[in-house]
Amino acid sequence: MSIPSKQKTIEKFALHATDTGSSEVQISLLTQRINQLTEHFKTHEKDFHSRQGLLKLVARRRSLIKYLQRTGYSRYKTLIAELGLRK
Repeated sequence: MSIPSKQKTIEKFALHATDTGSSEVQISLLTQRINQLTEHFKTHEKDFHSRQGLLKLVARRRSLIKYLQRTGYSRYKTLIAELGLRK
C-alpha cells in the first residue's frame, strides 16, 4: 500500500484551486500523519518522544473536527465518511 503524497491529499480535499489551509485539508493531512506514526509505533514501541507528538497531532485534529462540526455540518459528515474516522 503506497502512502499518498501531501500534494495529492491537498488536491483531493481542497475546496478550490488554491486552497491549502481549509479545515478539511488540515484534518486530512493530520490524519495522514497520524496514520504514518501509528505504523511507526508497530515496530518502535518504545519511541515515547514521537508518541508525545502523536498525542499533540490527535488533539489538534480533534479540535479542528469540532470546529468543522459546528460551522459546516454537511462538510463534516462528508469528511468523516471519506477519511473513515469513527464519528
